[in-house]
Amino acid sequence: MVSLGGSFFTKDGIVPDEALLKKQIYEELKAFVTAGLSKKVSGLLEVLQMECCVESLPIQEDRIHVENGTLYLDGSFSEEKSFCRNRLPVRYNPNAGKPVQWKAFLSQLLQEEDALTLQEFFGYCLIPSTKGQKMLLLIGKGGEGKSRVGIVLQALLGCNLKTGSIAKVEISPFARADLQNMLVMLDDDMKMEALKSTHYLKSLITAEMPMDLERKGEQSYQGEMYVRFLAFSNGDLESLYDHSDGFYRRQLILSVKKKPPNREDDPFLADKLCAEIEGIFLWCLDGLRRLIGNNYHFTESDRTKDNRVEAKREADNVLLFMRSEGYIRLKADSTITSADLYAIYTMWCNDNTYKPLAARTVSMTLKKHADEFGIEHDNHITNRLGKRVNGFWGIEAL
Repeated sequence: MVSLGGSFFTKDGIVPDEALLKKQIYEELKAFVTAGLSKKVSGLLEVLQMECCVESLPIQEDRIHVENGTLYLDGSFSEEKSFCRNRLPVRYNPNAGKPVQWKAFLSQLLQEEDALTLQEFFGYCLIPSTKGQKMLLLIGKGGEGKSRVGIVLQALLGCNLKTGSIAKVEISPFARADLQNMLVMLDDDMKMEALKSTHYLKSLITAEMPMDLERKGEQSYQGEMYVRFLAFSNGDLESLYDHSDGFYRRQLILSVKKKPPNREDDPFLADKLCAEIEGIFLWCLDGLRRLIGNNYHFTESDRTKDNRVEAKREADNVLLFMRSEGYIRLKADSTITSADLYAIYTMWCNDNTYKPLAARTVSMTLKKHADEFGIEHDNHITNRLGKRVNGFWGIEAL
């Protein structure tokens, strides 16, 4: 074994559970130590970390460490194994059969062009790289079979995939450290609540430099990250305050097909798909090579591009409100208080089945686009009670 950053690695990749190492040490000692055994086990594990410590363990984007050796992206293969951060629990078999069941399943789940996007993203997840700078979302109403995609990816990646919550990545200071040395984080039931912050998510998707990470009870440290994000949901990923292009351009949003009303679900489908894992691996390789050939630009159908535009439009509905008719009018020398404007905005949202954004977000958006609409923020607007409050010049209620 080697040790780096508090984690152990073997030629089979990261050691996923240190409790197993403690168990091995315990078994060696229990016949000889009768007092303070637990402390001795923990102490020896710390000694083992120092004994195995190495200065670095390279992140290798030109190869994939598989169960039976090392596959290089130039097409060559070696049965030799070396210490690595990630080894996949799948064998490289160039003569593996075509994944017939998998392709049939995808044809029922996605449009043909969107299946190409999924193929490239699966290939992207095989190597420790963030050059694609995208996360993937599969959006549907439920029952379409999205979760089978996650099961297949788990079979491909093994302990190199973690399930978790995208919201927790933003909230918990320890969640990000848990994703170090992981290839993928899967959120198989993404919460519909809007994120209060998107800073860490955006940074992880495009990570190119070490990040500040923190583990419970330990001093924070700088760590290299290359985790990719895959999420299944019934709706778009939303943010309370961040409606920037930078947030939405990091998303690949695939809409799944509706479940046919007469389709009978196969309870053994996941097992059948995983039985084709060697063929699916070759399918992923084709996607990875196409992605690299396109300079890490994903294939995107017009539908996928429209999904991103629509998600941004739905989230940033303040601009739609400002361009609407029958609620407000843009007129020089007119004024309106922020409270009155927000009340009209929420009325417009209810009339048009949009989710109202927070008052602060509405105000910030209007300030940002003030020149576009010819308006000006002022904190000395007089309200009905004669008090001076926040408001805007250039808008009047209808």
